[in-house]
Amino acid sequence: MTADRSEGEQRLVEKAQRALVAISLGEDEEALEEVTSTASEPGERSEETKELMLLLFGECSAMVSTLGDGGTAPVKVQVFDESGEEVSIDQADPPVRTAVRTLLAEVHGNTAAAREQVEIALASAAPDEVDSLLLQALRWTIRLSVECLERDLPVAGWISDAVAG
Repeated sequence: MTADRSEGEQRLVEKAQRALVAISLGEDEEALEEVTSTASEPGERSEETKELMLLLFGECSAMVSTLGDGGTAPVKVQVFDESGEEVSIDQADPPVRTAVRTLLAEVHGNTAAAREQVEIALASAAPDEVDSLLLQALRWTIRLSVECLERDLPVAGWISDAVAG
């Protein structure tokens, strides 16, 4: 355990690492089990899920900033429908809209707005939509980390460990 992480934060990072490994192997169900298995109460899952999503979206934001050369080069966020056609964020499925809004809030340094997006999703979304949001965060973390690593750009050690597995 690193000195700058609490035991709870370290446990969350380890869960995220295991889920990232599962996602990278194409095991969506296993990834979801990793990030949803320990909470005994629905509210407990909600809090842990929220913190996990904020951890992942925070790391995605850092990688987007790195890829965008600290904000000097634009990074485009695109949303596609099932047929592969680009659509506006308002036409995307609710979990995708939430993911994009959360990521954009984080990228623009508005962690409070990102937290609010996740809290709204957890309070109002169906369980399968929450799962979809979790999977989206995990997939983006993998894709962004691979892109950063291929360009020899920095990635959080716990993410690169999971990706290099």
